Amino acid sequence: MRNDAELLDHILEHVDNGTTDLGDEEWFEPVENYASQARCDAERRLMRRLPIPFCPVAALPGPGSYVARNLAGVPIVVVRDQQGTIRAFRNACRHRGMQLADGTGCTKIFRCKYHGWAYRLDGRLEYVPHEHGFPDLDKDSNGLVPVHSVDIQSGLVFVTQDEPVGLGALESLQDLLTDDQVIFESEEKVEETNWKLTAEGTLEGYHIKPTHPQSFFPYGYDNLNVVEMQGPNSRVCYPFRRIEKLRDAPRENLCLDRMVTLVNRIFPFTSVTRLAQHYAVSFAEPESPTRTRYFNYRLTLPTVDGNGPSDDALARAKKDVAFLSDTGDKEDAKVVSDIQAAIGSGANTHYRFGRFESAIGHLHKNLAVYLARLQSHEGNVPRAEHRAASEETLIDTRLA
Repeated sequence: MRNDAELLDHILEHVDNGTTDLGDEEWFEPVENYASQARCDAERRLMRRLPIPFCPVAALPGPGSYVARNLAGVPIVVVRDQQGTIRAFRNACRHRGMQLADGTGCTKIFRCKYHGWAYRLDGRLEYVPHEHGFPDLDKDSNGLVPVHSVDIQSGLVFVTQDEPVGLGALESLQDLLTDDQVIFESEEKVEETNWKLTAEGTLEGYHIKPTHPQSFFPYGYDNLNVVEMQGPNSRVCYPFRRIEKLRDAPRENLCLDRMVTLVNRIFPFTSVTRLAQHYAVSFAEPESPTRTRYFNYRLTLPTVDGNGPSDDALARAKKDVAFLSDTGDKEDAKVVSDIQAAIGSGANTHYRFGRFESAIGHLHKNLAVYLARLQSHEGNVPRAEHRAASEETLIDTRLA
């Protein structure tokens, strides 16, 4: 990925020439892949076999902090133990399977609300009421069941539930979040749309002028983006017009905060977006082909001194969120909803993504590759034809 100085020079070159980054080819994605239950099920199975971002590290600020939610339909709880280690377990009591935690919070012990079995933060079974009723119980082998692995990278907690089919996003991941960023807002919401439609709307600026004529376009450019790939991940830069004030700025220690929006797609279900006054982190949980649950966090910008945000910085961040929520977010949601409503119309067999939309093609191409890899492990992945316009080769992921 380019550093800020290199990014500035590349953007100014596009401004001067009236150009934008172009991919090498177009991509055709089958409409079936947005509607098929079999395809949705395969994506959820893949979700269990890859390192998937679960929450920001900032959501676990101290010992006992936890986040509990579903990941690919499986209840998972992530917790920071008394020694500061972040652990992830299947969120189920070893007695009768009751979930032990819900949402976010802080605790010293996980206690089942059904029969009172209690577990330490490291997962060990600590207490069983009336334990004499279980004469053969071995506490050491009946603690909470851990996931396959937990990785902490770029300020995110990655959870791999089962034996992985590859590194996924961890193939190559840039720095994203810093230790001094603070979560000031979080939400859980459900959208009656396929998760890929929302992801696609964040990965190209071809739509900025027609979709956001009064909200984003007055501050930005029409179809001017810098698109960068890193492994299966990608980053799309949306510059603000005020960036031209930096033409003569020294390039040493240059910072483009408040001059660009940077959308990082963390393969495949997560986005980390650096906005003018805050960061937005969104985790998608596909529940059906037409239903997605989102877990969203808003974080302050990194600080120069590393001491956390000032009151003024926090106020600016909240104002930034309010502006986006009242304007661009609603406009994007309307587009996604309208596309979802037309999926079954029969008008299209494929959606066509042009050279301006290469980050979308990159997402779909890597998703197809990983689904094929999953198929080689279990032999049960839905198949659909994918085609790059400049190629005759097909990546086939339909059911045989």
